[in-house]
Amino acid sequence: MKLLTAEAYVEGVRSGDRSVLARAITLVESGHPRHQSIAQEVLTRLLPHTGGSRRVGISGVPGVGKSTFIDALGMHLVGEGRRVAVLAIDPSSTISGGSILGDKTRMARLSRETAAYIRPSPSSGTLGGVARKTRETLLLCEAAGFDVVLVETVGVGQSETVVADMVDFYLVLMLAGAGDELQGIKRGILEVADMLAINKADGDNQPRAERARAEYRAALHLMRPGNEPVVTTCSAMEGTGIASLWSSLEAQLDKRVASGAMEQRRHAQQVGWMWSMVQDGLRAALHANPTVAALVPQLEHDVREGRATATSAALRVLGAFLPESRA
Repeated sequence: MKLLTAEAYVEGVRSGDRSVLARAITLVESGHPRHQSIAQEVLTRLLPHTGGSRRVGISGVPGVGKSTFIDALGMHLVGEGRRVAVLAIDPSSTISGGSILGDKTRMARLSRETAAYIRPSPSSGTLGGVARKTRETLLLCEAAGFDVVLVETVGVGQSETVVADMVDFYLVLMLAGAGDELQGIKRGILEVADMLAINKADGDNQPRAERARAEYRAALHLMRPGNEPVVTTCSAMEGTGIASLWSSLEAQLDKRVASGAMEQRRHAQQVGWMWSMVQDGLRAALHANPTVAALVPQLEHDVREGRATATSAALRVLGAFLPESRA
């Protein structure tokens, strides 16, 4: 990858140059030490120009139509004069590390809009389907002038808080008529969701969608009394319910801004992000440690064969990595 100077990255991103923005995102996604050094300088210089967007996470069960929904929502926002960035996270293979990165092809209308920018990227095994560098990519998009950033995740059920901890609003798309709706929703999602939207509420499926909305509302009233998320219906295919959904979403965000809750949430997210990076760094250092690397194969064998407990083996690994912890 041919590198630009930090100044060129900063100027290109600030001027809205899509080519430079793409190269800056590739830079922050790189694990090369030199790339990371330049990336952090660029991000530090761009930081004063970030924070001006609405950050919305969007998750949903397989087949719910996330990409079609984002295409419809994005077109609605562009029609309102917004500039929209979509960070579409694709699942990475645990075997090859590859990913399909097909979301952009399913957002045919939005991908042609000059006021929209779609960036597919692999999840690289990160919990919740969120790429390790998604937070930094989000900041780059804000610095480039996008005032709505939509983060589309792989799905639901792994670690929803990973998504919720980087956005201002967490929207979960659900399906009706696919079995027992209440069995199809995870408690963890219910605890962090700000809104549930029953998609594909059209044609013969509309009555089922309305019944599902009533069931979700009843369940949420019991689970989160006094703090129930909004439950609504929409049809991304027909475009119905999209405008009212966004209006409700923005009204909630406006209230949080006015009360100061938005600022507090973002500050807490920044601190959480710092510790997440510390954990990533420690994990990388642990695996790179030659003493640990020499010890691990035998320990793994002993644990598999039942000759050592997982706890004792873990303590030996930590003792090799942090000798002072043996005391």
